[in-house]
Amino acid sequence: MKKETGLPDIDAILEKAMTAFRVFRNRSGKERADFLDAIAQEIELLGPELITTAMEETNLPEARLIGERGRTGNQLRQFAVMLREGSWVEARVDTALPDRAPLPKPDIRKMLVPIGPVVVFGASNFPFAYSTAGVDTASALAAGCPVVLKAHPAHPRTSNLVARAIATAIKKTGEHPHVFQHVDASSFEAGKALVQHPQTKAVGFTGSFSGGKALWDYAAQRQEPIPVFAEMGSINPVFILPGALKARGEKVAEMYAASITQGVGQFCTNPGLLLSIQSPELTSFASQLGEKIREVAPSTMLHPGIAKSFTANRANALKMKGVTLVAESVAPAKENQGIPTVATVAAVDFMNNPALVEEVFGPYSLLVQATSREELYAAVDAIPGQLTSTIIGEEDELESYADFIQHVIEKAGRVIINGIPTGVEVCPSMHHGGPFPSTTDSKFTSVGTDAVKRFVRPVSFQNFPQTLLPAELKDGNPLQIWRMVNSAWTR
Repeated sequence: MKKETGLPDIDAILEKAMTAFRVFRNRSGKERADFLDAIAQEIELLGPELITTAMEETNLPEARLIGERGRTGNQLRQFAVMLREGSWVEARVDTALPDRAPLPKPDIRKMLVPIGPVVVFGASNFPFAYSTAGVDTASALAAGCPVVLKAHPAHPRTSNLVARAIATAIKKTGEHPHVFQHVDASSFEAGKALVQHPQTKAVGFTGSFSGGKALWDYAAQRQEPIPVFAEMGSINPVFILPGALKARGEKVAEMYAASITQGVGQFCTNPGLLLSIQSPELTSFASQLGEKIREVAPSTMLHPGIAKSFTANRANALKMKGVTLVAESVAPAKENQGIPTVATVAAVDFMNNPALVEEVFGPYSLLVQATSREELYAAVDAIPGQLTSTIIGEEDELESYADFIQHVIEKAGRVIINGIPTGVEVCPSMHHGGPFPSTTDSKFTSVGTDAVKRFVRPVSFQNFPQTLLPAELKDGNPLQIWRMVNSAWTR
């Protein structure tokens, strides 16, 4: 591949990654687990310097960053536990039946194996949990895939500190020196070259739709197309049922004012859309939500680029046909600050304007008012794929809305009852992904141990001698989840 002027030596980086892959893929689960544990420990040993640096680069508060650092270590250690347990490779065994008529049956064994070097793009809004040693890196390493990390230009010093911690973990565990490589280049050309290099076998990305879609297109243009696992944002609709408005409308307003403005709205699960049916209770709810929003002062966003985009997208959204401002913060906004905002629109205008489902990344939410239950149901069809959808309702009315809830499930990877979408629990049951355009592949999650499945593929080993089989497929391994012996399945 021809190297463009000013770019790092992408050829050398990916060739080193492939060399590392041919060593790293053969590491035992315990060896990879020890490596991940060492990374978590080294990140923690960076101490206050890491938090202070991230605060300076991202404008995020200390408490938030301390919590995110803990989440990052937790992710790494959860994958380590998974690797030591071992059943994640889904080892299956069909033993031979040489005397079967009319044809003998061969010995066939199958398991998941790593796919090769993975390019990961650091995220701006989570400098630890979705960046240098975040879930994409952790899950790729757990799978047995080396990582080439393209640092996010919004927090380069933070990324370099974490990369230093990973380098220390490599030395302490004796891992291959190129199992992780850190690329500082910030140009679009560098990202394209990393995605399109023939030794790259997958891509992990968290960010905007335009960024994720561009990477997806680059990958599709290759002679050998590769998967791009991009989480590209979401407006995360919240459906508030009439009974809930009557029973606890003010409480719901307070809860959602806090969720809309949490972290200056810079979460991929920020509730950018609220939907309900017109009623006196909805009118009161809108007023109460507006009062709460007015009380929230503008705050500095992650970096000037995000702040500029929010200001422009907010202004554009408020100009849309039928959109009316409900409330915005009464405090004046300073440079690079996001103004907490809630607007409203009739469902008919919402359904006739596809631009109203585009994400306004920041502390902004749109209240859609339907005239009937049927119109609320129809509004779901106007909403594209989402990371989350939420239904707020009383227990009895939730049962009466069972068909509606099933319709909502078609649109999202995670459906929440009587909660807020901004909480993403790091656990095996979490699915953080959804139908396009929220992600490029709704079958996969970027949170939880199932994230490892993005970077593996199944291989069948037919008629292999025991000496050449992976350990997980050899006779007597207790982690084989299915074993066929004499035509009968056993566990």
